[in-house]
Amino acid sequence: MARMRIRLDPWPVDLQGGQLTLKAFDGTLDDVETPRWAALPARPIPERLKQVFVVDGKRRMESRIFIEDPQGQSGLGGFGAYVVGAVDLCPHGTRQAELLAVKAQRLLAHAPNLLVESAQLTPRNPHTGQLEYAPAPMQGHDPLAALNTLQQHMLGAEQLLSHSLASRVPVDETDDREWLTALTIQDGTLRGQNLQGAVVGCVKTMETMYLPADRAGLLSELKPGERTPVLRMTYEGGQFTRLIWYVRLCEAAFYQHPMSGVMRLEMFAPDDTDFLPPIVRQVANLSGTLLTRLGSRAHKDPRAPQNLIPTAALEQAMNRSMGNADLVTRRIRAHIAATFGREAVA
Repeated sequence: MARMRIRLDPWPVDLQGGQLTLKAFDGTLDDVETPRWAALPARPIPERLKQVFVVDGKRRMESRIFIEDPQGQSGLGGFGAYVVGAVDLCPHGTRQAELLAVKAQRLLAHAPNLLVESAQLTPRNPHTGQLEYAPAPMQGHDPLAALNTLQQHMLGAEQLLSHSLASRVPVDETDDREWLTALTIQDGTLRGQNLQGAVVGCVKTMETMYLPADRAGLLSELKPGERTPVLRMTYEGGQFTRLIWYVRLCEAAFYQHPMSGVMRLEMFAPDDTDFLPPIVRQVANLSGTLLTRLGSRAHKDPRAPQNLIPTAALEQAMNRSMGNADLVTRRIRAHIAATFGREAVA
């Protein structure tokens, strides 16, 4: 008699949604690399690839506020901070990793049509530095508009940094721009428009099953370093098009979901639906070798292996850059109190 089997989602229960929610996909998938649906082996990292950049961003709402401007208009807003940064790696291990561009930016998000100046928070102790919040008009007036404004600024800065560091990707077969010498790994799905950099988005949480049932089974069969062929994915309505593939970073334990340790990768797709840029094929070929090296370990990171080791280090640096949240909140209160000629309330 067959017995019921239970397998674990590998990530902690306090992470919203877990790793494997697997909603249905409303869109289309097309073969662009090969019509043969089978695992492809990991390939060596080419010598000409000299730099790999791991890019991520982080944002933090620090206070929700109500603003009254000098013209008598009023509305909601918020103080917030965001930071984007990169880790510069040698994919061949010949030099130490280096942190780049990890510097917090601060915004004073405000309802549209308000007359708002930048807010400069001068500390009592000069060693803690001045905090300056630049005005940023929100889209709309709802309570989440300030957070959304902060998020959009962070994503825009993240995209610009990612593409500025990477090699250029040819847009068609007549484009003879450089081969892959610098690759950017961006944490999460790609956002915004294609700026034509060799940027690969690493999506560590499987929320949607993009593959049809007759192809999804291959994900469970992948061995560490192996990948699926590259597919062209188009969302419903044709608004977003990506080149995607899946790669396995580690074996799933017998008690875990068989797709544990599998990550979806994506790059921007060219307008020519039949053109697979050689750089994209190069990135797909080396992705298994590179990511199995960079994958975290379960005894050190609860989101292992998909939360890459450089990403975890970058997250720590970004947290330091934004400063202690409690101290920042105190300084915001002191600044507001000073505008009323009062002492800050503890």
